[in-house]
Amino acid sequence: MVDRLTVAISTELLWALIGLLLTIGGTFLPASVAVPSRDWGHQAIQMHALGITYQFGAGLLVGCVAGKNPATLSQVAYVLLGLTPWFPVFSKGGGLGYLAEPSFGYILGFIPGAWICGYLAFKAVPKLEVLLISCLTGLLSIHITGLLYLGGLRLLGVVNSVDFIQLLLKFSVEALPGQFAVVCAVTILAYGLRHLLFY
Repeated sequence: MVDRLTVAISTELLWALIGLLLTIGGTFLPASVAVPSRDWGHQAIQMHALGITYQFGAGLLVGCVAGKNPATLSQVAYVLLGLTPWFPVFSKGGGLGYLAEPSFGYILGFIPGAWICGYLAFKAVPKLEVLLISCLTGLLSIHITGLLYLGGLRLLGVVNSVDFIQLLLKFSVEALPGQFAVVCAVTILAYGLRHLLFY
């Protein structure tokens, strides 16, 4: 009994570390898709930037593959690491000053997003549509948290009403097409990994 518990905890900690490293790496990796070219001569396939990074997809991937606990732990570690002055892992650096950044609410949303994604991904047999709904619900949680945080900054006077609308468009509207593409990629990758790992 103790050995099984030790293995389960070790496995969850390993997945949490993987999630943390993927989130840090994803912060600096721009998301893009391969698009066939009209001109098949010189360059048959071109890369098209999506205007976002893979950062948020890491928590969703770990949630779909390893469950809610490792996914949540990885994102809590990411947020805490980024708020320290020694590890500038956020896209614009790090430290406690990041609490005043309008994008911090979305980073904070990685925590409930990873939890809800991991929770839903293990409520049913790992079918493609179950994992897709899990990821989309996680993405929705990220946006809700980000919007609430942005609203809080507006109420505190950190952000004025014009900036609020512009930031809302930037973080929650313009980013959605790229985020949907990343969610699709995460869903397919998680589906393959779940079947490869037999759980």
